[in-house]
Amino acid sequence: MQSHSPAIFIADSPGLDFLNSIATPTDTPVDWIADGDGFLDWLAQAGLVPADELDALKARAMPGELDQVADQARDLREWFRGFVRKHMSRPLTAKAARELEPLNRLLERDEAFSQVVPRRADGGDRLHLQHMRRWRSPESLLLPIGEALAKFVCKEDFSDVKACEGHSCTLMFVDRTRGRGRRWCSMAICGNRAKQAAHRNRLKEKR
Repeated sequence: MQSHSPAIFIADSPGLDFLNSIATPTDTPVDWIADGDGFLDWLAQAGLVPADELDALKARAMPGELDQVADQARDLREWFRGFVRKHMSRPLTAKAARELEPLNRLLERDEAFSQVVPRRADGGDRLHLQHMRRWRSPESLLLPIGEALAKFVCKEDFSDVKACEGHSCTLMFVDRTRGRGRRWCSMAICGNRAKQAAHRNRLKEKR
C-alpha cells in the first residue's frame, strides 16, 4: 500500500469520509493514514483539526508517537467499518447503542468547550459561538474523528448508506439523490469505468 495526496472526499459525510481514508480508487489499495505524517495530512485535508494545532502537536510529539496514534486511528476505522456494514441499507435503531461502547469511551476523553468570539463576515460585525478543543496530546487527534462518527450515527439515515458498485471499489457514501439511485462513488472514477465496460461488452455482443 502507498500513501499520497490528495485524499478522497466523496461520501457527503465526514464520518464515512474517514472510512474512505483507505480505498482502491484504481487497482492499488491506498491508505492515507498509513503512518503519523499521513494521518496529519489527512486531518488537514478533512478540515477536522486547525493547521496550527497540527503543526504544534507534530513539534511536541515524541519519536514514533504519531505513528502509534495512526495505528489507533486505523483500528477505529476498521471497527467502525464493521458497524456500518452490519447496519447499512436499513434504519438504525436504539438497540445499536450497545455496540457503540468503544466510540463512547473515545468521546468521554474529550476536552471540548465553546467561546464567544468576534465574527466579521459578509460585511457584518457580530459575535459568534465557536466550538473549541484542547489539544493536549497526539491522541487528542482522534477526538474530532470520534465526534464525526457520532454525528453520522445519530443524524444520518442508514437506509441511505451505500457502497460503491464499482469493481473492487471500497468507497462508501450517503445517497442524497432525489430517487436514491446513486450507484457510484463518483462518475469520474467508477461511473465512467462502468460505462466503458458496458460499451465494450456491447461491442463484443455485436461481433
